[in-house]
Amino acid sequence: MRIAVTGSIATDHLMVFPGRFAEQLIKEQLERVSLSFLADRLEVRRGGVAANIAFGLGKFGLDPILVGAAGVDFAEYGAWLRANGVDTTAVQVSDHLHTARFVCTTDEDQNQIATFYAGAMAEAPRIDLAAIAERVGRPALVLVGADDPAAMLRHTATAHRLGIPLAADPSQQLARLDRDQARQLVDQSRWLFTNEYEAALLLERTGWTEQHLLGRVGTWITTLGEAGVSLATSGAPTLRIPAVLTDKIADPTGAGDAFRSGFLAGTAWQWPQEQAARLGCALATTVLESVGTQEYKLTPSDLIIRIDQTYGPDAARALEPQLARVP
Repeated sequence: MRIAVTGSIATDHLMVFPGRFAEQLIKEQLERVSLSFLADRLEVRRGGVAANIAFGLGKFGLDPILVGAAGVDFAEYGAWLRANGVDTTAVQVSDHLHTARFVCTTDEDQNQIATFYAGAMAEAPRIDLAAIAERVGRPALVLVGADDPAAMLRHTATAHRLGIPLAADPSQQLARLDRDQARQLVDQSRWLFTNEYEAALLLERTGWTEQHLLGRVGTWITTLGEAGVSLATSGAPTLRIPAVLTDKIADPTGAGDAFRSGFLAGTAWQWPQEQAARLGCALATTVLESVGTQEYKLTPSDLIIRIDQTYGPDAARALEPQLARVP
């Protein structure tokens, strides 16, 4: 099962503020905020939601197709992705714009303040998913991740027209979408990914109730941080999967993307959703323990140990045969 991952490709500038954002905010002055945080660490890393998810799938040996727009500075990044199992032939490279930039500061409570510069991502609406499917082969699933909104809408419409199952992951772009756009992006998706905040924002944007939304998607997967994830399906009890806990958190950036990589890998291997979610949680924790979204080492034996310790030996044994074949 080959997956096309659409969305942003970016360079991450990750900084750490040795304090709490909340302590710098004055309630009576929130309408006129002018703050500067002195960070004590800077890491420049490869990122972007589509590239992060594709990277994880590539490490699992699943040959994902990365679909997005990058800039004139993409050569080194592209070589890195290809070396880690990602097909970059569908990446549109701008002839004058730079790859998108994600600038994020994290405080000691793991709260984050971020700014995203689109750069070459503005050219993403030019990408024709149908032409890519004809050129490199029809994918079994298309994930539509955060991207230029016009590109997200185009990819969604194309996947539906071609009859390709869809995973909707609007994430950061929900704030830019109107009601019709939000509905178009999630309606009839096989899987819908959000975090807890995005879940509430999605209901506000679509104007749908939770039950109405569940009636229009296959499974709604919500990541809940240290509380794990929930998998909600219309007419069935919500399934809750505990997180794989750690006391070695280095940086939360990219943990959600890693969960998606693990979950989609399990889906590609036709695992039950609960089993796929456990793998996603284990990989998310692996990323939490490293700085940068693609700097982690994917070690099958480590994932099996994490799953054993959190979910028990039976859960670990169920995943072990497939993970043992990971390159």
